[in-house]
Amino acid sequence: MPSSIEPIVLVHGGAGDIPVSRVEGKLVGVKLAANRGYDKLLKTGCVLDAVESAVRSMELDPYFNAGYGSVLTTEGNVEMEASIMNGSTLRAGCASLVKDIMHPISLARKVMDTPHNFLAGAGVMQFAKEQGFEILHPPGQLVTDYAREALEEWKEDHKRGGNLFARTEIGAVNKYKKSEVGTVGAVAIDSQGNIAVATSTGGITGKFPGRIGDTPLVGAGTYADNNVGGVSTTGHGETIMKYCLAHAILKRIELLGEDAQKATENACKAMTERLIGTAGAITIDKEGKVGVAFTSTRMAWAYRQKSMMKYGIEQGQLLEEKLEN
Repeated sequence: MPSSIEPIVLVHGGAGDIPVSRVEGKLVGVKLAANRGYDKLLKTGCVLDAVESAVRSMELDPYFNAGYGSVLTTEGNVEMEASIMNGSTLRAGCASLVKDIMHPISLARKVMDTPHNFLAGAGVMQFAKEQGFEILHPPGQLVTDYAREALEEWKEDHKRGGNLFARTEIGAVNKYKKSEVGTVGAVAIDSQGNIAVATSTGGITGKFPGRIGDTPLVGAGTYADNNVGGVSTTGHGETIMKYCLAHAILKRIELLGEDAQKATENACKAMTERLIGTAGAITIDKEGKVGVAFTSTRMAWAYRQKSMMKYGIEQGQLLEEKLEN
């Protein structure tokens, strides 16, 4: 482990066929999240605080498919999931089928403090109540107009004879103009090489009630290990969970000696070539090197290091902003 690393907070706002109308809002949101996570890291010195803060920022932003911006099930409800992992201890907290809670990522962090890794459904909701989380009343306050319109568009397509399972099977083309895509996530590393990862999502528009994707699964949507690095993924969940994408990226670093960028690129490409579905990922390796890659059309991402913000959303795009100290 290097004696000293310059701290970094890296975030993504979801990979997919993001419509042009959503690009600017997503870029604003990922930069804000990276700044909030970085500020929290400097304030508390805790990488778990940093990734939780970054993800909470995006859970409040309707430009992202997490928290308040979550997409809807076939029944018109929001069912969310999240996970968080500590690279120094390998402890993880995962939550699924979360309803009417603004910040699923904070609930996942509370799960980390239990004897278990994963709580879901009625159990996680009971746990949330016991831990003092606000359960929004009346139900449905997380449903946005945009999400309602997306579900109606999805339903109309299937009334016209569209394939109910088309997006679930391949996840490669988003033909719905208003359908939100992806997930949100954050990876952070401190000066001592401690790494944490957090990921949160509302899933996919028109999913069956009870559907669970890759986001809450350790090794698929989230993984952190101080000895190797940390990864948060986004994209077609059924594909990502089959390939264990987060773990696959870290194994390329550990066993093949690839750097964070090369491992992220190669793993995403190999997954899509094998299974068709598209995805993206953000990575920080144990040396503090960053990796950002995606096989989908777009993925919003940003990272903060010292007074420099780097970000992008298109393939091959790298934008930079110098920030005031």
